[in-house]
Amino acid sequence: MECFFKPQDTASSYFPNHLFLLRTVFSEKAANIPLVSELAIDDIHFDDFSLDVDAMITAALRMFMELGMVQKFKIDYETLCRWLLTVRKNYRMVLYHNWRHAFNVCQLMFAMLTTAGFQEILTEVEILAVIVGCLCHDLDHRGTNNAFQAKSGSALAQLYGTSATLEHHHFNHAVMILQSEGHNIFANLSSKEYSDLMQLLKQSILATDLTLYFERRTEFFELVSKGEYDWNIKNHRDIFRTWASRVGGTSLSLIWTGSEGTATIWIIRAEALVAELVTSEFFEQGDRERAELKLIPSAIFDRNRKDELPRLQLEWIDSICMPLYQVLMIREGLRVLTEPVCRLSAHAKPTLNFGVEFFMDDTKEFDLDSI
Repeated sequence: MECFFKPQDTASSYFPNHLFLLRTVFSEKAANIPLVSELAIDDIHFDDFSLDVDAMITAALRMFMELGMVQKFKIDYETLCRWLLTVRKNYRMVLYHNWRHAFNVCQLMFAMLTTAGFQEILTEVEILAVIVGCLCHDLDHRGTNNAFQAKSGSALAQLYGTSATLEHHHFNHAVMILQSEGHNIFANLSSKEYSDLMQLLKQSILATDLTLYFERRTEFFELVSKGEYDWNIKNHRDIFRTWASRVGGTSLSLIWTGSEGTATIWIIRAEALVAELVTSEFFEQGDRERAELKLIPSAIFDRNRKDELPRLQLEWIDSICMPLYQVLMIREGLRVLTEPVCRLSAHAKPTLNFGVEFFMDDTKEFDLDSI
């Protein structure tokens, strides 16, 4: 099955109306931005493809306003609009690590903050840092990973070295945008707030590198399992933000995710599209490794081994996602993430022999309540 969908989002006309939209958004009063309930952005099971690229801008504006960031930090409305549009424009038209992915990670973080009560735990500066970090965490992503940068000796690898290469680039790109004229959404912060925020922003973006995430995962898991995690201890909250940044990316890169806890569809359309986008981008990297670097790509990047995808993705769920989701039990509001994935993983394993075509067929329906 050669699917690996290419959405309209990746067409050359991705942002044809940037200047027009800038004027339109400026003319819109903040009071006219749709409500959270209208946009459904507080839903953990938000449909990643429910908003077009322009609606995602207004939804991001609503997140900033709903969290009180605009008021608390006196963020100029036109500056915020300009910054959001420029952030969007600085995502490349790659298959998966694009503006839609950044927005979806931010939306999940927003839902975690508002639904699970994390807004009451983190400071206002920490909240601003993680929201901005989510939107900026993959800026200028080229559709290839850190290993590819190292193996190819890319300009980024030469500039930043081989440790968290892309993540350092994403952060520096975010700083470049903030320092551009008319884009400093942090202009009215105090010196201490600004210094703290920039440090937190860097931590949030670098935390999305899996290598750095693994370095702190054990510590966080042990604190939670022993009942010693304390939200009031700064170092503990630092660990949590590292974990939370990874949750956003991990949740949105799952091939199979649960929908509503009482749902009857195993693979719904949105998850099938995300699956195709992630896999297509990986396969394109594998093609480049084979053609340009004369290397045999690892299984997850090798389209010639696509029948191994179900097993590889279930390993990802079991080794990366499930341990992460299980510690979410410390917040009652996030149990909804864990339960469907547990049932889904348990049901998927017996079907591995059917191959990738079976898994990627979005017409398959199962009664999760029977699992």
